[in-house]
Amino acid sequence: MSVPLDQIPAPHDAATLTLVDQLVQWGRRRIEERVFRPGMRMPSIRKLALDKGVSRFTVVEAYERLVAQGYLDSRRGSGFYVRERLIAPVAGERRAAGGGAANAANVMDAGPAPSTIDVVWLLRNMLHTSTRPEKGPGLGYLPNRWLNGELIAGALRSLGRQSGGQLLGFGTPQGFLPLRQQLQTRLEELEIGASPEQIVLVSGITQAIDLLARLYVQPGDTVVVGDPAWFQMFGRFVSQGARLVGMPYTPEGPDLDALETLVQTWRPRMLVVNSVLQNPTGTSLTAAQAFRILRLAEEYDFIVVEDDIYGDLCPPGYPATRLASLDQLRRVIYLGSYSKTLAANLRVGFVAAALPVTRAVTDQKMLVGMTTPELNERVLYKVLTEGHYRRHVERLRARLDGVRDKAARMLEKTGLRLFSAPGAGMFLWADTGVDSDALAAAGHEAGFLFTPGSLFSPNQSPSTWMRFNVANCGDPALPAFLNRYLESVVRRAS
Repeated sequence: MSVPLDQIPAPHDAATLTLVDQLVQWGRRRIEERVFRPGMRMPSIRKLALDKGVSRFTVVEAYERLVAQGYLDSRRGSGFYVRERLIAPVAGERRAAGGGAANAANVMDAGPAPSTIDVVWLLRNMLHTSTRPEKGPGLGYLPNRWLNGELIAGALRSLGRQSGGQLLGFGTPQGFLPLRQQLQTRLEELEIGASPEQIVLVSGITQAIDLLARLYVQPGDTVVVGDPAWFQMFGRFVSQGARLVGMPYTPEGPDLDALETLVQTWRPRMLVVNSVLQNPTGTSLTAAQAFRILRLAEEYDFIVVEDDIYGDLCPPGYPATRLASLDQLRRVIYLGSYSKTLAANLRVGFVAAALPVTRAVTDQKMLVGMTTPELNERVLYKVLTEGHYRRHVERLRARLDGVRDKAARMLEKTGLRLFSAPGAGMFLWADTGVDSDALAAAGHEAGFLFTPGSLFSPNQSPSTWMRFNVANCGDPALPAFLNRYLESVVRRAS
């Protein structure tokens, strides 16, 4: 798929750029964003000239400039290839530390071929797509137009009318007490008993995972994660020296026979699981599954970390069971957040656990970053206590219900096969039948952001699966792109 040269981002003096300059800029951006990875062959001169509507001379000149700038290698008779550039990675962008899972494969003594797209690529490009969510079927959050900015603005105005002096302090290590008391009430509604002292406020699920990894995972420990599962945690555990082991999923939820074999073999330190509306499969635990996981945790002595970030998108009465409601925080560490339902940048989450755990998490939190921003916590407290949040969440559920079946039918009509048919939540997990890394790269060229299945694997195994956010699948150009791409793959194979 091609992008017209007039859509290639350019500096402010873009009007003075020649076609060669624009094409060079296009190539550099694609390489820097890792659409084209080291060792990959660039599009042929003929193909790129046709795609971009320029002469072959223009393409040759652009490629030669990219060679001179250190982006490409020229191989006589073969073409142009992306060069491995010897530039030190920016802190936080190394694959192991930045969320990519390539090094997880090394820990597991398995070495899959390098993926054409990694976690850093996705996270960087999420920013490019944030203002155009309809072009981001792979995004992990709801579009801004679905959310209620007035809830946040109203809470900020209310805080602004109070004495400013109370906002100047450091905050408290465990977090704003009234919010923790409010969360106690919320957990009681979920049949989870937790005092305010058993709750620690954190900067989202990501920080919670980071703190727990620092506290409980030592080099050589095994951590069981879903395969597929939320990819951003993989690198955090690997950087701690952990061995990641993937628990497979079925359309009914985690494969617990496989889990039992895994824990017998590896004797893990920790299991991390979405109990409700799992990312990316959309499955939820039944009571029988939850009891079996807790039995295995007791028998083989491992910690269970329950990530319930999508819980508020689950309607009352939906067939889903939370592990913490059965275990009552004896062995389960329960995580929650409001980034999916209120605002991605609010960054307020919480850890609920037994007292020794929350004390240790609080101490570790102070060592890593002192306290979390109390202003954010006060904003969330206002939102939760002024009576509008429940209705807001009900509207979100209704909107998701209104687009989920439509998105599922669209994907199936284009030839994709759905893993399951969840009755709630924002994600569909679909088998494209082709290399989803290549599909995601082609989608990026066409202006779409996809999340290929390899990102959700703890060892980034090649995959034909892909996650779709049903709230962002309404662009009429999306099914047209999928149809064209899949048909082109079939033609090339025939």
